[in-house]
Amino acid sequence: MAIVIDHSKIIIFAYYVPANLGELFFTLVDFLRFRKEINYSRETLVLGDSTKMTTSQAKIPLPGSEKQPVQGAKEVGAVAPDERFEVTLVLRPTPSAAGNAATQDPKRVSRQSREEFATSSKRASQKDVDQIVEFAKEHSLRVVETNAARRSVVLSGTNSQFARAFQVKLSRFKHPVTGNIFRGRSGPLFVPESLSPIVQAVLGLDDRPQAIAHFRPIRPGAKSVSTYTPMQIASVYDFPTSLDGTGECIGIIELGGGEKPTDLATYFKKTGVSVPKLVVVPVDGGSNAPTGDPSGPDGEVMLDIEIAGGIAPKATIAVYFAPNTDRGFVDALTTAINDAQNKPSVVSISWGSAESSWTSQAVQSLNQALQDASTLGVTVCCAAGDGGSSDGVTDGLSHVDFPASSPYALACGGTSIVSKTGSNIQEKVWNEQPEGGGATGGGVSDLFDLPSWQGSANVPPSVNPGHRVGRGVPDVSGDSDPTTGYSVRVDGSDTILGGTSAVAPLWSGLIALMNQKLGRSLGFVNPLLYSKLSGDFHDVTTGNNGAYSAKAGWDACTGLGTPDGAKLLAAISNA
Repeated sequence: MAIVIDHSKIIIFAYYVPANLGELFFTLVDFLRFRKEINYSRETLVLGDSTKMTTSQAKIPLPGSEKQPVQGAKEVGAVAPDERFEVTLVLRPTPSAAGNAATQDPKRVSRQSREEFATSSKRASQKDVDQIVEFAKEHSLRVVETNAARRSVVLSGTNSQFARAFQVKLSRFKHPVTGNIFRGRSGPLFVPESLSPIVQAVLGLDDRPQAIAHFRPIRPGAKSVSTYTPMQIASVYDFPTSLDGTGECIGIIELGGGEKPTDLATYFKKTGVSVPKLVVVPVDGGSNAPTGDPSGPDGEVMLDIEIAGGIAPKATIAVYFAPNTDRGFVDALTTAINDAQNKPSVVSISWGSAESSWTSQAVQSLNQALQDASTLGVTVCCAAGDGGSSDGVTDGLSHVDFPASSPYALACGGTSIVSKTGSNIQEKVWNEQPEGGGATGGGVSDLFDLPSWQGSANVPPSVNPGHRVGRGVPDVSGDSDPTTGYSVRVDGSDTILGGTSAVAPLWSGLIALMNQKLGRSLGFVNPLLYSKLSGDFHDVTTGNNGAYSAKAGWDACTGLGTPDGAKLLAAISNA
């Protein structure tokens, strides 16, 4: 080791550092860097036995790991070298299955039990896990957990340790909208060349907010036309009345906020429904943490629980609380679908963001988890977003929301109820954007090709330049207009909420009822809906979400339409 002093800076060249001194050496160096007193360059560093040359192996950019800065975010400082946090590495499926996983036709998903899946070729191989464990040891990172079924390895370490392991610089930023401080990065991550085929994603270094809760209060100045309890909406859509979700579990993903048992007890007593059994599952340090603000994430949590629980009151409601990061989102979903204790047969997701806001590695990881859900027979209902055809992006193009745009998700769009007379219901596309409100998301994916099961749905080319033909969003819809919205209770107050957030738990509740009746889980239901059940919906043909208009049959505003619960159940029973 040589130290050269050049008046303005100290340059440290490290050629070999023994293992017992390496961590001490770099702790000192990183501290000086944090103090901005030195710069250093490192050509080759070998910890321990220099004959192994493991950490001197060339590192290359990890495909899909590139992150862009948050637009408008201001850098406010460095991340302390000794700050500790956890990171999840998502691994490839066992190599014998990896080639089929990415190209598998969603129409031909083969189902496995959770027990079968845990030992199948879709899990991570032990050899791959062992290589990651060895990599962690070489960089003084602690292995917190390995889970072959979830294909994940959780590592814990300091900022300086992770910085060396993945050649990344982390800084503190102030979010331009929320004002919250987050840990951020830009550019790619680097891994040893031998690990590049194994590691699909490294999540958690950057903890910027990833998703938006897709619920909406009544916009200022708007008047409520009509409001509904979940049970009344179930009646509007003719859900089967003899079923209550007995024996089923509905999973709900939440990336913030919390519920108050007293609010739930008051709400369900008022609506005449028994309080459902609620199970809280913490993920990555997430917890049931009500903020006390009904307009914040508490509104999302209570809307989801009260709708799902109102429709299927005898079902267990398992709520998976995780941080609002790409790591938290992926880990929450993989935890839910692999939960062998609660065993949800359907999962509701009311969070998401435009496809363009995700890294490729996060999209791949979440999409792979959704594919795993289809293999496990778990239906995943995802809100299609409340930002209309732009999904809230201001670049003048159309965008769809992810994870709703995954071909393995049941994407849920939104309508406004115009009138209901007997069995006749009239609806239009939910779109309040001209008045400053929200609108249902929908359009054509920029990331996913047109699935085979959507081939006869007449999905139009994208309105964007190039007119790409891709996955059409949404698949189905339901009432989401706050002016015809849902009566809920949040943080001690009765209020009215809407948004496509309401439609994901609405459909999750219906699917739980169907699963109860069938005695099995519907699982990946999209191919069946498009091929045999498209006539069992209320077709919505009026309105638009900006760039796309409703029409007879499938459209990029309301999908196949809103459910006729009794017809769908009868058709599925005979399918």
